[in-house]
Amino acid sequence: MSKESTRGGNGFLVAGILSALGASACCVGPLVLLTLGVGGAWIGSLTALEPYRPIFIGLTLLFLAGAFHRLYLARQVCTPGSNCANPRTLKRRRMVFWIVTILMLGLIAIPWLAPLFY
Repeated sequence: MSKESTRGGNGFLVAGILSALGASACCVGPLVLLTLGVGGAWIGSLTALEPYRPIFIGLTLLFLAGAFHRLYLARQVCTPGSNCANPRTLKRRRMVFWIVTILMLGLIAIPWLAPLFY
């Protein structure tokens, strides 16, 4: 596997994380501020990204699917002695993928879970 394809696999995860943050920004920001003790009526205006939430969720799922495809379905071509020829490397990448997936799905679910903490 070339260095470019390794970056491409990581790119899917990074893009997924950023889109998950965008999808949950409308509710995570006010929740964090309230947790820190910052309050006021102006916190209600922090939901400006909420209309774009479905787009961000779709992008998150798309990037997760791309990363899943690269890790599990795409055939990897590795030169002997390269980093990707090591089976532990693939195992680590898959483990990181599942950890990131769980965290991203948690971020997406925050708007539905946040009212339980208010």
